[in-house]
Amino acid sequence: MTYTPMIQQYLAIKSQYKDAFLFFRLGDFYEMFFDDAIKASQELEITLTSRDGGGEERVPMCGVPYHSAAMYIERLIEKGYKVAICEQVEDPKTAKGVVRREVVQLITPGTVMEGKQLEEKANNYLASLTSFEDGTYGIAYADLTTGESRMTLLHSFEDVLNEIYSIGTKELVVATAYKEQCQFLQERYALTISCEDETTIPNACQSIVSHLKQEKLLVTCGRLFNYLIKTQKRSLAHLQPVELYEVDAYMKIDVYSKRNLELTETIRAKGKNGSLFWLLDETMTAMGGRLLKQWIDRPLLDREKIEQRLHLVEQLQISYFERQELREHLRGVYDLERLAGRVAFGNVNARDLIQLKKSLKQVPMISTLLMQIHDEHVQAFAQHLDACEDLVRLLEEAIEENPPLSVREGGIIKDGYNEALDRFRDASRNGKTWIAQLETRERELTGIKSLKIGYNRVFGYYIEVTKANLHLLPEGRYERKQTLANAERFVTKELKEKEALILEAEEKSIELEYELFVSIREQVKQYIVRLQKLAKYISQLDVIQCFATVSEKYNYCRPQFSHDRRLVIQQGRHPVVEKVLGSNVYVPNDCYMDAEREMLLITGPNMSGKSTYMRQIALTAIMAQIGCFVPAEEAILPIFDQVFTRIGAADDLVAGQSTFMVEMLEARNAIVHATQNSLVLFDEIGRGTSTYDGMALAQAMIEYIHDRIGAKTLFSTHYHELTALEKQLPRLKNVHVSAIEENGTVIFLHKIKEGPADKSYGIHVAQLAKLPFDLIKRAEQILHEFETNTAPVVKEKEEEFQQLSIFLETNDETRSSVSKKEKEVIKRIQSINLLDMTPLEAMNKLYEIQKLLK
Repeated sequence: MTYTPMIQQYLAIKSQYKDAFLFFRLGDFYEMFFDDAIKASQELEITLTSRDGGGEERVPMCGVPYHSAAMYIERLIEKGYKVAICEQVEDPKTAKGVVRREVVQLITPGTVMEGKQLEEKANNYLASLTSFEDGTYGIAYADLTTGESRMTLLHSFEDVLNEIYSIGTKELVVATAYKEQCQFLQERYALTISCEDETTIPNACQSIVSHLKQEKLLVTCGRLFNYLIKTQKRSLAHLQPVELYEVDAYMKIDVYSKRNLELTETIRAKGKNGSLFWLLDETMTAMGGRLLKQWIDRPLLDREKIEQRLHLVEQLQISYFERQELREHLRGVYDLERLAGRVAFGNVNARDLIQLKKSLKQVPMISTLLMQIHDEHVQAFAQHLDACEDLVRLLEEAIEENPPLSVREGGIIKDGYNEALDRFRDASRNGKTWIAQLETRERELTGIKSLKIGYNRVFGYYIEVTKANLHLLPEGRYERKQTLANAERFVTKELKEKEALILEAEEKSIELEYELFVSIREQVKQYIVRLQKLAKYISQLDVIQCFATVSEKYNYCRPQFSHDRRLVIQQGRHPVVEKVLGSNVYVPNDCYMDAEREMLLITGPNMSGKSTYMRQIALTAIMAQIGCFVPAEEAILPIFDQVFTRIGAADDLVAGQSTFMVEMLEARNAIVHATQNSLVLFDEIGRGTSTYDGMALAQAMIEYIHDRIGAKTLFSTHYHELTALEKQLPRLKNVHVSAIEENGTVIFLHKIKEGPADKSYGIHVAQLAKLPFDLIKRAEQILHEFETNTAPVVKEKEEEFQQLSIFLETNDETRSSVSKKEKEVIKRIQSINLLDMTPLEAMNKLYEIQKLLK
């Protein structure tokens, strides 16, 4: 089939971008053809048409106007697609044949530079993953909007999954041969998977990896930077030197635990509101908000660094007036990191430069404020704030205070900045003054008060007279130009000459303004490194003041760190729940753990606050290790290397895992990786299976953690029989959440007390949930039967053996003591294959056996 030259050109370019929508510039539209058109019309809800392409059938086609293309591109990127922007790269007037076109940029979820998809207080990372033959992995990631880039080496794919979740990347770049193995990540983490096989460091990126010597590091970074350069096709001068880090240098919090603790997003709504990030975010700048999220994701292990942060927080907390003034100045600081990125990328406009100037003007006042706080560490911080005075002077002299959004329509450069521009402007302004004077003169000469001089792009300047007044015009005074329904338009030789001068001056003025703006933008590029360094210190300062503000607002205390792994929390609270309920309603609790008290077994009714209590211990530890004060009257904590949680019930349908399987996987992750210096929270382990299975697993886990790991562990359970373990395990202690029963109604006190709970109050909770009255009464009846007829499940080991012996039939004496009916029951039990039964079938079988025994 022979297509037209234009369609052939489209197909040739499309073949290089098979996994992207090709926005093919035709005049004032971006057009799409063939399958792209069909799919885009569905995704964007735009009309699908067709055109003659030279073949037998018409070619499917749809398009969007170029001036509103950004909106459509954004919608496609949000859905995880890529968009290749194909522009005309030669003047159609001078082109021979089909106008030459090239893809000037590939926009992908990981390389978005502007639009609603960019969250102000969240990074937009593009990551690359490289698998090595020795079983290790390299992961590198960069935020194109800020220029930040980092990388690390990992020892397991589990660690890779944790990092991908932690950095929240939208796009992962892998080798073509490795793409299929990573395909499941597309649904699991809503990732776009892209391919890049070139791993040699590009020349343009040599300087930012010069400190990396290991081959694995260079290969991992090479894949990332080659993909960036090929997709963006422009200067990436704002990319900062790659920061190499080790995951072991920070507290490890796996993907399950981050979800369960709701550190940066809630489990149900997947949003910020209700998370720890939401509670702590009193930052005044977008940069500070992004850094706060990074700190929450990676709590420190280095005690000295933690204490440095805490010291700065304390100094700003006690300096109330300086802090309040500091917050106001920080409010005036725009996003320096992303402004620097836009400068380097070449899409900065005049308004961005005004924002940059206003931000820099805040810096001297911020430095002065910090110097007023009498602390050498705070004052040393002030020394790092570079106000870039010479850049401020340039922008002050050059850019108008309220420039237009477009950089190609003039009105950007101030008068007095450039002589040639001033001359053009003077000619244009004088010409317009002359036209205003001409209009007045002509009205007086003709006596036509409604006579006016107007302008449009087609006819230029004209004199307009209504038809009712045409008889007043002197014969031959004007040359007729255009007839309207109610008026006639005229020109004069003098008017056309003046028009030529005005339009020429305006055209040259706009051209010169754009050239001057580009020149200024290039000068600003020289400050990118200084701006990025300033942004780093401003964002740190913002997070420190944020911690100080939150700590004062909610009455938090400065944590201390123990050397003997003691954990002492007095009047501790769950920070998020307290904010929602209010400090007057929330019931605080103590927690004490040491070498003799490593594990707390927590019992108590549903809804009494066991899970909240466990979470607040973990959140207190995390807050302390990010350098924030903590919600307690006093807190002495060990420095935890890892936090593991198994809280709540959830299916992982994407991975095909049941609630119980997820529970077991999370439990396994903790048991395999926890050390003596870890914190483990297990909430009601075993509830996803039968009572005996669940209780056996729970007891085995408790014993394993107690005997082999020794981690600080909080283990909540409804299996009251497990409280007997306190006698067998010396470092396990029973505690319970208290409740009282008054007139048949349970009242939760939400207070942690020593010892086991006396009952579960499950039916009372069902009553609070307003289940039908008859159902509640029947449940109480069944519970009474269980309590009077059923022997305790957990016995001493010798008693257990004796009770089981009736099923084993070990000797004649035992056999003779068993009735015929009981023998039949034993036979039935032995013939049951539990693994092949559903829970409902098992319950039915148990009911049949029970009937036999009655």
